[in-house]
Amino acid sequence: MYSMTTLSPRRSAILTFIRDRIAQQGQPPSLAEIAEAFGYASRSVARKHIQALIEAGFIEVTPNQARGIRLVRSLQRAEPLDIPVLGQVAAGAPIGPDAQVHERLLLDPHLFNRSPDYLLRVRGDSMIEDGIFDGDLVGILRQPEAREGQIIVARLDGEVTIKRFERIKGGYRLLPRNPAYSPIEVGPDRDFVIEGVYCGLVRRD
Repeated sequence: MYSMTTLSPRRSAILTFIRDRIAQQGQPPSLAEIAEAFGYASRSVARKHIQALIEAGFIEVTPNQARGIRLVRSLQRAEPLDIPVLGQVAAGAPIGPDAQVHERLLLDPHLFNRSPDYLLRVRGDSMIEDGIFDGDLVGILRQPEAREGQIIVARLDGEVTIKRFERIKGGYRLLPRNPAYSPIEVGPDRDFVIEGVYCGLVRRD
């Protein structure tokens, strides 16, 4: 039985893209299509991510086939997770909280490195270098603490955002993963709470 604990957000997003393409079109994407979807200038970058997914046991690739990617089925059937979609979270400037249950989804637990408590829909593009795009549903595990460098959902002055977490002298810094955005400095004078940590995503049309 495989685990997604070793996957970066970008590789998790690529695996989700492969799953979605197979489910929607009945065939896997080509390397060129993966490179285009994730903004890579060449197929070689996409090929490195595919090789990492092979080594992690998520996919197999038939040599010399343009669409030779195959998903590896878990040997042990896992029960689907029933997860509520609570609202949205900003990947950009913070937005107001939206905590109503909008729907519930039954999802493959292998999409996540840990079972999330809820999903939030991303609005904005500040986390694109971590493979998190506008419209994605991010899985969040409720916890009030985070390790250095983790992706977190935080409530800052009553508004909710998703960023990477960094400790600095006298406070914290929330780091975007898009050079168009600046880090957010969080000092002791601001109302700041870590709502939870990122543990995977779902991408839907």
